[in-house]
Amino acid sequence: MAVAFASPIVAVASPSGISAAILVATLAAALLHASWNAIAHWIPDKIAAMTLVPLGCVLTAIPLMCIATGPSSSSWPYLAVSAVLHTLYNGLLMLSYRLGDLSQTYPLARGTAPLVVTGAAAVLLGETPRTGQFAGVLLISAGLACLVFWGHRTNPSRPSAIAAALATGVIIASYTVVDGIGIRLAHSTLGYIAWLMLLGQVAIPFLVFCRYRRGLGTRIRPVWHIGLTGGLLSIAAYGLILWAQTRGALAEIAALRETSIIVAAVVGATLFGEKFGAPRVLATCTVTAGIALVCLT
Repeated sequence: MAVAFASPIVAVASPSGISAAILVATLAAALLHASWNAIAHWIPDKIAAMTLVPLGCVLTAIPLMCIATGPSSSSWPYLAVSAVLHTLYNGLLMLSYRLGDLSQTYPLARGTAPLVVTGAAAVLLGETPRTGQFAGVLLISAGLACLVFWGHRTNPSRPSAIAAALATGVIIASYTVVDGIGIRLAHSTLGYIAWLMLLGQVAIPFLVFCRYRRGLGTRIRPVWHIGLTGGLLSIAAYGLILWAQTRGALAEIAALRETSIIVAAVVGATLFGEKFGAPRVLATCTVTAGIALVCLT
């Protein structure tokens, strides 16, 4: 039986407010998310990275599917759309990391998402932004502009890297809203995340295998354990976010999640030796202040 997309949209809107449990879960997810992105960026061969990280998600999802209750039928249209969006996300993310620095592409991708989610949540879920949230959105926008234009003067990045990062942010916002609705209809957080990771992550490793079949083993052998660990961290991070989205407002959770920008900035500067001068420091702090306003006001 067909399930209409529009009918449950208003019904799944949740009350505003961040409880201690949601706060801890979302901050933990932010740390895990920045960690697996650092792993993906660290692996020098992006073909190996885009194979191993999604494969780690798939291998983790399979046992979860065996122990979890399956998601309800009403959530499957959202799950299917999200799986497609996650496939696009993986491809754009690896492209961003191939073209640009972690300390610039990651904040651009992650910082763009709360802006789009805030607007979409207001339109689709009735989560009307408060005055503080509007101020936070303006700060995030200012920080992103600083990151792109001012930082570009002292440490230039390819326009293609910026474009890929911004496109990644739009995809992140899209699947955040879709999953925010789908997970509330699923009645099984673990079942939803297991099926999502299987359907949304299996395509890219399969396509890479078809394209690089003969030489793929040689490429992934030196880093297979690191890459699969990245996949495990990825599914843990998003599982925590999905759980939080069943209990809080999408805009606030999406914004709080992007505190991972700070972790990524530190990792990029300390582990990867990326230049993180005054422009990027100012941009990162401004984006983080905006995120704090969105969450706490």
